[in-house]
Amino acid sequence: MEIERKFLIKKENLPKGYEEYPYNELEQAYIITEPVLRIRKKDDEYILTYKGPGFMTRTEEEFPLNKEAYEKLLSKSEGIIICKTRYKIPDRDFTIELDIFKKDLEGLILAEVEFPDIDTANSYVPPTWFGREVTNEGTYHNSYLSSLNREKLNEVLEAAQS
Repeated sequence: MEIERKFLIKKENLPKGYEEYPYNELEQAYIITEPVLRIRKKDDEYILTYKGPGFMTRTEEEFPLNKEAYEKLLSKSEGIIICKTRYKIPDRDFTIELDIFKKDLEGLILAEVEFPDIDTANSYVPPTWFGREVTNEGTYHNSYLSSLNREKLNEVLEAAQS
């Protein structure tokens, strides 16, 4: 079970020195979006992920892939390939996963924080540099973003920075 909250971040509000924290380069694509069946390249690691429906709380199962299986599935994916750098920033007892999107989603910045239980998630007070919470907005699920055409992507990117 995955329990997480998600927030928009404006570029001008990024914390100083975020680039100095550990990070991963992510590339991900979607085989299907309901339920979510995602493939991800995380640096040199390949992962198949199943995600159930939901917003703050979702079922999530991950399975290792090899490079050949990843590439074969990538050729069968739908929509755009999502590319982002994910920084891991400590925040009290939590880790902020700061996603700086690239390519088709350049300009979108999201922060996600995972929690051990719903009560902890609900009592979390985000840092002041976080923007609007979008946990319950399907618009900011990567699976949804991957399915958008250029016009809709532009609308989402514009709304995220307003």
